[in-house]
Amino acid sequence: MDLLTRLNIAHHTGGCVIGNDWRSTTGESLIARSPIDGARLATLSAAQPADVSAAVDAAQQAFLCWRTVPAPKRGEFVRRLGERFRARKTELAELITLEVGKIPQEALGEVQECIDICEFAVGLSRQLHGLTIASERPGHRMMEQWHPLGPVAVITAFNFPMAVWAWNAALAVVCGDPVIWKPSEKAMLCAYACHQVAAEVMLEMDLPAGLLSVVQGRGPIGTALTTDARITLISATGSVRMGQAVAAAAAPRLARTLLELGGNNALIVTPNASLDLALRAIVFAAVGTCGQRCTSLRRLIVHRSVHDAVVAKLTAIYAKLRIGDPRQDGVLVGPLIDDGAATAMDAALTSARTQGGTVIGGGRVTSGAPAGGAYVRPALVTIDHGADVVQQETFAPILYVCPYDTVEQAIAMNNGVPQGLSSAIFTSDVREAELFLSPAGSDCGIANVNIGTSGAEIGGAFGGEKLTGGGRESGSDAWKAYMRRTTNTINYSTDLPLAQGIHFDV
Repeated sequence: MDLLTRLNIAHHTGGCVIGNDWRSTTGESLIARSPIDGARLATLSAAQPADVSAAVDAAQQAFLCWRTVPAPKRGEFVRRLGERFRARKTELAELITLEVGKIPQEALGEVQECIDICEFAVGLSRQLHGLTIASERPGHRMMEQWHPLGPVAVITAFNFPMAVWAWNAALAVVCGDPVIWKPSEKAMLCAYACHQVAAEVMLEMDLPAGLLSVVQGRGPIGTALTTDARITLISATGSVRMGQAVAAAAAPRLARTLLELGGNNALIVTPNASLDLALRAIVFAAVGTCGQRCTSLRRLIVHRSVHDAVVAKLTAIYAKLRIGDPRQDGVLVGPLIDDGAATAMDAALTSARTQGGTVIGGGRVTSGAPAGGAYVRPALVTIDHGADVVQQETFAPILYVCPYDTVEQAIAMNNGVPQGLSSAIFTSDVREAELFLSPAGSDCGIANVNIGTSGAEIGGAFGGEKLTGGGRESGSDAWKAYMRRTTNTINYSTDLPLAQGIHFDV
């Protein structure tokens, strides 16, 4: 039995599913291909705007009843969902490897994120706390409550085809919100598999069909979602350009957006850093997922006294990296998602050379890699941090290595790009570490000490500043994005005093 059959999605070809209702759609044909060898995995039909409207109709109807279900009861659904993910972990990870090219360890880690966020959300379902606030008026009490927000649209990228949806869906459902998912057309089958797992639990618990839906298609489907007045929040993960389009489409109706966009992430290596520790972190962050994480390491800022030694050690490590079919034992670097990504990498390396950079590695890999896939050698580029190419994020395994002289200069370089997602410093000097974490330090949403830029845990809020969009997903108090706040004042006295001592007697 093949993988798609085992995951109960082999016969689903329509671009819209509402709960357990897999609808026939008549949009353009979308071909799901494996980046491993270019093989066709399935042909699906895209949704039409009418399908989006039907999904939003169902979500709105589901919201009217789901918002009144006690949050711990909503958490019971998420608990069962997490258990089902755990039971299907191996198969789901196998699909991630097949459809987006991650090595098995990274694919298993992504499914584990789905499990972890479900566990987090279950606990959260009993902790959606408001505040009690002292009133200046005698015989009065103030309090804040958090209420369900409404239908949420979730737009995800290919590189984390399951986890980012789970980050949003687990929290949104616990908070009382239905979710409509528009996945990347490069990871359609992963979306169908996740939804099938959830739909089976929904059926067992007799939950409203519109609680979870998927609409599949290109840009117009995303536009239909973001412009629908019934969608209360659009959570979008992807490129800066995509996020700007989402924000522009949502702005006329002042809809909420939660944006997780580009990251041009940096890691600083100081003279007193443990180089062995730093090198391990650098390599995973720079070449893991073939450089296709939003938290992938793009810029390595190294003190001039250790710059040459770090470059030499990285060059030796990069030369030994095994690149090829991610399903083979020992392979650490699988394919880029498609040939377009490889072309963009080639163009960035050409620009780096013309801007004075020295390129080590790069180029296509054909020997030992399956035909039909976009396999590349990770590249190191020694270059001045002021070069224009360093300001840009290329979604590929390119690491720009730049020297610095003082820690203040290094922090300024870390902050000196338009993006602000993840950052790190390797140092054994507590002063340098604390400066990096201080208000005068890193301006990124994630700032780490002695660990790399990628591999965030679900307990902390995930997101960044500047062109990264400012959103926060996953842990901490990220749940507040999926709820609306009300401030209540209760008068239990027999008088009616006004705030600020105002007298208004009639």
